[in-house]
Amino acid sequence: MKVAVIGGGPTGLVTGMGLARRGHQVVAVDRDPGPPPDGSRWPRRGVMQFHHAHSFRPQVGEVLRAEAPAAWDAWVGLGCEPIEMPVPDGRTVTVGIRSRRETFERAVRSAALQQPGLEVRSGHVDGVTTSRGRAQGISVDGSDLEADLVIDASGRSGRVNRHLRSPGVGGECGIAYVDRAYRLRPGVPAPPMTNAVAWQGNYVGFMVLVFLHEMGIFSALIIRSTANRDLVGLRHTRAFEAASAAVPGLAAWTADDVAEPLTDVLPGGPLLNVYRGQRGPSGGLALPGLVFVGDSVCTTTPIFGRGIATSLTQVAQLLQLLDEHGSDVESVGEELDAFDETRMRPWVEDHMAIDHAQARRWAGDDIDLTRPLPSDLIMTAASQDPSIGEAVGPYVSMQALPSVLGTVEERARAVYRTGWRPRPDPGPTSQELAEVVAAAVPVG
Repeated sequence: MKVAVIGGGPTGLVTGMGLARRGHQVVAVDRDPGPPPDGSRWPRRGVMQFHHAHSFRPQVGEVLRAEAPAAWDAWVGLGCEPIEMPVPDGRTVTVGIRSRRETFERAVRSAALQQPGLEVRSGHVDGVTTSRGRAQGISVDGSDLEADLVIDASGRSGRVNRHLRSPGVGGECGIAYVDRAYRLRPGVPAPPMTNAVAWQGNYVGFMVLVFLHEMGIFSALIIRSTANRDLVGLRHTRAFEAASAAVPGLAAWTADDVAEPLTDVLPGGPLLNVYRGQRGPSGGLALPGLVFVGDSVCTTTPIFGRGIATSLTQVAQLLQLLDEHGSDVESVGEELDAFDETRMRPWVEDHMAIDHAQARRWAGDDIDLTRPLPSDLIMTAASQDPSIGEAVGPYVSMQALPSVLGTVEERARAVYRTGWRPRPDPGPTSQELAEVVAAAVPVG
């Protein structure tokens, strides 16, 4: 088939490489011209999360090795670091991959440019062209490009086809963050991590995360409720540095003798939990011959690092459906929608529940034991009842859907009914941190 892909991010390009390797003729169109050839910083305008912290789950490497092996090789060549852990049966498994998003995208794009059968074109997609009620291609900068299948991988901010789809579920999650990238100084080992992927600190009214990337580079995040306007000043460098010094766990990473900053403070845009399937307001496919993948289907807040994993999982499923149905693109759309409903939507709804409950607790509310417990509280209760851990592993690794935690939810509820609550880590409260920020923010 001739295939047009809207979007040249990792979702669109991995899809394009997988299709081209199957013999299809693919054109992927993106507004961004790509990274500067001299290796300097890639602005990647329009992709808010591009320079922010990222965590890569093992599913990302699995899909790359299966569908775009040249991209995996290029990523390894640029320094990504697979995180290996032993398991009780003696095997070693990959639990994640350390890398910045820019490093990842540079690898994917370089491999895509070398893929026979895939053209990566810079331009603006004006819309999808139609004939007899189905997609027949796209219009790029005023010129029509014919295609038997159009794939929308334009991401969470893509608007070209938004009018064709149902509103979906979700929206802004009520949580915001700022982050900054650092590099460990030569000879300085990484401070202790709370798990294989990140260091996490939970405080009264806010949270801190550190994601370790490749070659000693890491990102430090301070996360708050959007309702807490007292911490907006964290976007200022002086305020972020003062706050970092005031939080003991974060200070261990960002102290001058431990690490050097690589970027300014990066304010995050609105964080979303949004799900939209393949259907339009009428209940039928939004447009036969047009399918959606990636963040245009499933967007979740980045705290659990699921975004790239859910996107590439969709890519793998789309490629499998095209193997099965060939040019019967309507069947592909119907089955992809069923997959999205059963395998993607639960992750969005899971994040919605976690984030809304977290914001309420940051505001001072107690845990509401009359309502379903959010997944993070079920996991936390495992520290008091280890039997809860039997469901936590499959959930955390995304080998099982969030519903797996339902099998142990009553055990977690019993823990909280005793009056036990997780204690905050040593450090300032949100109000105390706000005073630090207020003292450091420039006046005027």
